[in-house]
Amino acid sequence: MLKRVFTAPDPGRVRLRFATRAVLGIGLAVAVCGLAGHSLAGVVTGGLAALLALFTVTDPTVRGQALTTALLPVVGLPVLTAAVWLHDRPAVRDLAVLAVVGLGVYARRWGPRGHSLGVFAFMTCFAAQFLRATADQLPELYASVLLSVLAAAVVRFGLWCYETRLPPAVVPAAPGGTGLARVTTRQAVQATAGAGFALVVGQLVSGERWYWAVGATWWVFVNTASRGETLVRSFRRVLGTVLGIGLGLLVAIPAQGDGVATALVVLVSVFGIFYTAAVSYTWMMLWVTLLAAALYGLLGVLDAGLLALRAVETGVGALGAGLAVALVLPVTTHDVTGARIQQALRCVHACTAQAAARLAGTEGADPAPKVAELEQLLAGVRLSVAPLVHPLNPVLGRKRRARAVLALLDDCAREIRGLALVAADPEASRDDRLAAACRRVERAVEALTGGGGDIAVHVPPAATEPALAHLHGLERALAELAAPLRAPSGSPSAGT
Repeated sequence: MLKRVFTAPDPGRVRLRFATRAVLGIGLAVAVCGLAGHSLAGVVTGGLAALLALFTVTDPTVRGQALTTALLPVVGLPVLTAAVWLHDRPAVRDLAVLAVVGLGVYARRWGPRGHSLGVFAFMTCFAAQFLRATADQLPELYASVLLSVLAAAVVRFGLWCYETRLPPAVVPAAPGGTGLARVTTRQAVQATAGAGFALVVGQLVSGERWYWAVGATWWVFVNTASRGETLVRSFRRVLGTVLGIGLGLLVAIPAQGDGVATALVVLVSVFGIFYTAAVSYTWMMLWVTLLAAALYGLLGVLDAGLLALRAVETGVGALGAGLAVALVLPVTTHDVTGARIQQALRCVHACTAQAAARLAGTEGADPAPKVAELEQLLAGVRLSVAPLVHPLNPVLGRKRRARAVLALLDDCAREIRGLALVAADPEASRDDRLAAACRRVERAVEALTGGGGDIAVHVPPAATEPALAHLHGLERALAELAAPLRAPSGSPSAGT
């Protein structure tokens, strides 16, 4: 796991830039709040708002990102107000929390913007519980949120805007269907049920820190679409939390009371969250837990007992999520994975077509955006297949097929990346063999996505031209995909 985090591909150093920019943006937000004379609660609220503005906004265009960022306070501040005013009305507060959970998940039907606004709304509600904010603090907290979102926007869209157009973010669920046939609707019901369990049991465990359990349930549902994905994410959340608590005992508790040391822990934790989020949820949770420990250290309440309580409440939240996806309107991994694999295969064809057009000299043809989109789609496939390749999965046949599918899709992606690089070379040219190979790739994709027809295995002579070599490698990978995708027991995700 450690090796995977530090050796995972980082094309264009995107993860490194993402994490570095986050540290700068959050640091600027905290500094602005401090210069404005805000209290510790205001500074923490501002830092959280900046973190969310930089982390959750994933619209495919910069203009879309800017609009979503501007809308964050519009959604978050009313929720913050309600959460603060309902502190003294536990029954109404609990119902409001569950409503925020359900509506926040339901908002994913509107794509990345709905997802971002739903997360921000829930986290402002969470922050009110975390800080035990009072009504007289609301003006300061409003100012902190507004200043911090603005500071994050200045860094993201002004000082360090490295995005021009991004591929679509990994969408946790397709928005098709109506009513309970729509996956986002089913997830909203599941999340509300799981949060209800976490809220009740969490309050039995601790009347003060119950929101940790609800928060764990909420975040387990983020970026998942099926029962298997949610169960694996629950396990990884608990594991990351336990590892983070161990690190907190070694680092955060000794740093408590030392402002410089605590600030360093916070900065390292923020960097770790952003750098590892795309490759390891376990490691991201380790850094989140260490960040939470450092913040409690700033508030002067950190001790080993508090960290132990966080582990218990996290377990309660993960259990709530697991029970909800298993018992309430379950969505199987089969349906989600099948759809994502088909999307990835169609994107393989689109990448090939763009590369061939570029080699033919077609003006405006560019495979690069499609290659980036393919990487996002493959990330979604890996997310779906994770339950099947997990070490604890006892069904060895499905595990082997899932691994074979992942390996062959990775082969396709490697050949596509190579083909795109060749196409970018102005000296590269094409011939009739390249056109024929592209047609064979198209037929292979149609056979795999249409569910019928055989894929002819073409055995070409050794290709000396790089473009042909990549296309021939792509043909072989697509032909080999037919066996695991058409296995008698179904797709590699069948039955999960």
